Amino acid sequence: MFAISLGDDGAELRPLEPWRAEEYLAHMDRGRDYIGRYVALPTVCTDLVSARAFLQAYADKAAADTGRILGIWLDGTLVGGVLLRVMDVAAGTCEAGCWLEPSAAGRGLVTRAVRVLIDWALNERGLHRVEWQVSSANTASINVAKRLGMTKEGVLRESYPYRGVRHDMEVWSVLAPEWRAAQPDAR
Repeated sequence: MFAISLGDDGAELRPLEPWRAEEYLAHMDRGRDYIGRYVALPTVCTDLVSARAFLQAYADKAAADTGRILGIWLDGTLVGGVLLRVMDVAAGTCEAGCWLEPSAAGRGLVTRAVRVLIDWALNERGLHRVEWQVSSANTASINVAKRLGMTKEGVLRESYPYRGVRHDMEVWSVLAPEWRAAQPDAR
């Protein structure tokens, strides 16, 4: 299958398919507490059956053209991922997301991987809008949105109940014309 280099540090973006469930579960186990601070992935994937089912759901979304999931590998080890959680081709919109285990944090991997995902969504798939929803407490993810040139549209106050706490969710987005104008090859 394919791999897209994310730079000179041995990082790659690859499809995260159901046959990788064991590797995905081991990755979730390594980063369960860290990843689970703001996203529910670790509570969804607790064993091999649930990990395989989660990845199969995204394989089904890819087949239906309603979502995608890609893993981030660093030196051959799965350390995170990016996804289009929701994708509506007819409306030209999608919602991107990410996660990363702590050993890979602070290297710019998510920013580089999401950049590839946005390029694909807007330039290959022809979508018009990529949305990013993030807990107001998740500074790292907010910084990714800023680095990617997204615009903060507002805050959905206490809209996300997670682990007994209601989180404010920020909505960030980038539109296709904005994205293309900001790309170095567009100048």
